[in-house]
Amino acid sequence: MNGPGAPYERLDDLHLRRITMRGYRLANDLFEIEGHIIDTKPVDFAPASGDYRVPADEPIHDMGLSLIFGSDMVVRDVRTFTRATPYEMCPAAASAMRAIIGLQIGRGWNKEVQRRLPPASRCTHLAELLGPMATAALQAMSGLRQDRPDPVDAQGRPLQLGTCFAYSPHSDLVKRRWPDFYEPVSQQAEIDER
Repeated sequence: MNGPGAPYERLDDLHLRRITMRGYRLANDLFEIEGHIIDTKPVDFAPASGDYRVPADEPIHDMGLSLIFGSDMVVRDVRTFTRATPYEMCPAAASAMRAIIGLQIGRGWNKEVQRRLPPASRCTHLAELLGPMATAALQAMSGLRQDRPDPVDAQGRPLQLGTCFAYSPHSDLVKRRWPDFYEPVSQQAEIDER
């Protein structure tokens, strides 16, 4: 932040990364989440290869991928696109993304993505999109699933329970939405937090 009273003064603009994600309903009862990343710099940039220069404000990275999945959240297909990369060999790494076909978007996604896509075989930028893309896919589907019961684990606990601050077992939201799983904070714990 660089507004009034900000403790730090910005001197130079160094880098801009734009990430967008969009969800779509497709034909054949399928869905798509697309992630797109664009990196630019406000000055000319020479990649480490030294082969060329990327002009100021032109993309160093302009790439992305789409996950095609069903209502069961299982990835059926992966498509990638590359419009700009700093190295000539980069587009070849996109084919590694196909290793996530068959993976279900949901709990354990990031860990399984890491297992299936070891660093030396993948494009780091595309792989980094996969975590937020899973979240975006769940968000895209949430409006379509409002009439369905909340997914639960083997013990009947809602899968969302404990996944973020709002779904903490101690939150008012959990108290209203899943009262059987609400855990009040003891007065001593409240005093300790202060």
